[in-house]
Amino acid sequence: MERIKESELIINPDGTIYHLNLKPDQIAKNIILVGDPGRVEKISKHFDKVEHRSHNREMVAHVGYLNQKKIMVMSTGMGTDNIDIVMNELDALVNVDFASRTIKENLTSLNLIRLGTSGAIQPDIPVDSFAVSTHGIGLDGLLKFYDSSRFIDNELSNEFIRQVNWHDDLPFPYFVKGSEMLFDKMSEGMIAGITATAPGFYGPQGRVVRIPLQHPHLMDALQHFRTGDKRIINFEMETSALYGLGKLLGHKTLTVCAVIANRALGTYSKNHAKTIEKLIEVVLERLTV
Repeated sequence: MERIKESELIINPDGTIYHLNLKPDQIAKNIILVGDPGRVEKISKHFDKVEHRSHNREMVAHVGYLNQKKIMVMSTGMGTDNIDIVMNELDALVNVDFASRTIKENLTSLNLIRLGTSGAIQPDIPVDSFAVSTHGIGLDGLLKFYDSSRFIDNELSNEFIRQVNWHDDLPFPYFVKGSEMLFDKMSEGMIAGITATAPGFYGPQGRVVRIPLQHPHLMDALQHFRTGDKRIINFEMETSALYGLGKLLGHKTLTVCAVIANRALGTYSKNHAKTIEKLIEVVLERLTV
């Protein structure tokens, strides 16, 4: 079996993987991913026991037990570039033999749930509700750097390009579906739809402060996209990479978000911390039953 070069997979002298600062025996199969490092403690405080903590850059991880199930919460930072690091290194922790630097014969599939915040783009989605992503649409281009064509829903992508009048100077918009198993486990009482993953918070999501937009009507076009019963319900910055790399690596992935703003109405949550705390409780209860 081909050996993975030191330059391609960096293992620290203490046996931890380069960015995540974790060893293979320190992670759990069920993992909650959050963007904000400060949110890790807000989730792990609900654990019955925390047995390991690590911290490197914006990647903070707490591993412990809840209801006799091993569980881990880890921050990724913001953006699909960080998800690229996190997904590849989590996969290496379970599917690469660090001693021989070869891929294991028997592969492990992780359950990865992103617990985030987002802004709704549909006027009927209330602030302080919960959104669950059936698909991610990547406006970032990340997945096109991988051999990913078999996992991209080209029918949805082509219909989106047609309806939205997508411009050639923008990255190819790719659609990837999340895990049906995790969706069934998590989605009760949540608003389901497609999540648009943008490569930035301001211009890529149609926000204007001082810089004019190249495509000022893009958000309106996304809001009106329809195919069958599918529509885009919210914006955030990680889901398409999570779903795409999850498919490529054989892991189950799902994004659930607290809706803290409604872009169509211009409204913002009056107490988003309370909404996020409630979502944390829901996710932990459903993940560990």
